[in-house]
Amino acid sequence: MSTLLVMKEQLQVLYAKYSTYITIGMRLILGLLVFGLINSNIGFMKTASSGLCTVGLAAVCAFLPTIVMVLAATALILLHLYSLSMVIAIVAVMYFFVMYIFYFRFTSRLAWLALLTAVGFALKVPFAVVVGIGLLGTPVCLIPAVCGAFTYYMVHFVKMSSSTFKDGSANSMVEGLMSFTKQTLANKEMWVMIAAVIFCVLVVYSVRTRALDHAWKIASVAGTAAAVVVCVAGNVVLNTHISYVVLLVGGTAAIAVGLILEVLFLAVDYSRTEHLEFEDDEYHYYVKAVPKVAVSVPEKSVKHINERQDTGKIDVAQVKKQSAVQNRSNGKVGRREQEAKSADEILLTRSLNKELGLDDPGEEN
Repeated sequence: MSTLLVMKEQLQVLYAKYSTYITIGMRLILGLLVFGLINSNIGFMKTASSGLCTVGLAAVCAFLPTIVMVLAATALILLHLYSLSMVIAIVAVMYFFVMYIFYFRFTSRLAWLALLTAVGFALKVPFAVVVGIGLLGTPVCLIPAVCGAFTYYMVHFVKMSSSTFKDGSANSMVEGLMSFTKQTLANKEMWVMIAAVIFCVLVVYSVRTRALDHAWKIASVAGTAAAVVVCVAGNVVLNTHISYVVLLVGGTAAIAVGLILEVLFLAVDYSRTEHLEFEDDEYHYYVKAVPKVAVSVPEKSVKHINERQDTGKIDVAQVKKQSAVQNRSNGKVGRREQEAKSADEILLTRSLNKELGLDDPGEEN
């Protein structure tokens, strides 16, 4: 545990020195994941799905606010859908329009959550992201999380049904719009997973904000368990086909992420918990104080070894010896001066006593 805390302190120092470059690097990695997953799943437009386009978009968005990456991802999805079918593109535009209304109204600074949630679903570890949202965020973070989940399932549905839309089986644009909208909204697995996301975030947030020992650990386990129960119930009741292997791997990853986030953002010592009680003119206070775990980062000591080391030691010894000899000689001279000064004072005192008649007559005899 102490090793992890030392690493945490070192990471904090490193981030404080290079925060700008680290932020750009994290945005670059997120951009590569987002644009790469979009192009690999629905790369219907060959030009936009090239590796050069993926890297270029990620590099540009790394230096810009996260909302720019969200807009770029939206535009890339619409380009691919338009290449497949105009009907699908129109439905997607309507969906993104509604999403941006909620986004700009409630969570204008949490654009990265929608991207991260979609990436988590694509990598088959959705609950790892959701548990992190519950531990570090608030219930309002559900809006970008749900939007990210809905976007993933819409793209996934287009990927699985792309051959149907290529054949142009729809007789008219209106029928195509109605058919695609109905099929998208009738996806039972999507609604079960959205319900699991909502329950997971609410359970994690509720437990995490309680005055409990090890609240973050309990919240991570409880939120993951709630999400898995919702998915299993969906498989049984609604006859969905959510993979139990995905649930197991995703649940394990979610608990691991929760433990890592606790070390990084909380790290308290529950064994030294104190309960305080005091009051003022208006309130009576019951306070539970849990101290943070603080460790000092070991400093590196540099020992210089060269050819002059032995010579340096001899010189130091000689200097010490000369200093000791000089101090002794100075001590002797000082004692002699003090004795001479004392003798002069005695003689002066005696002469003054003799002149003033203060000497003892017996001493003269």
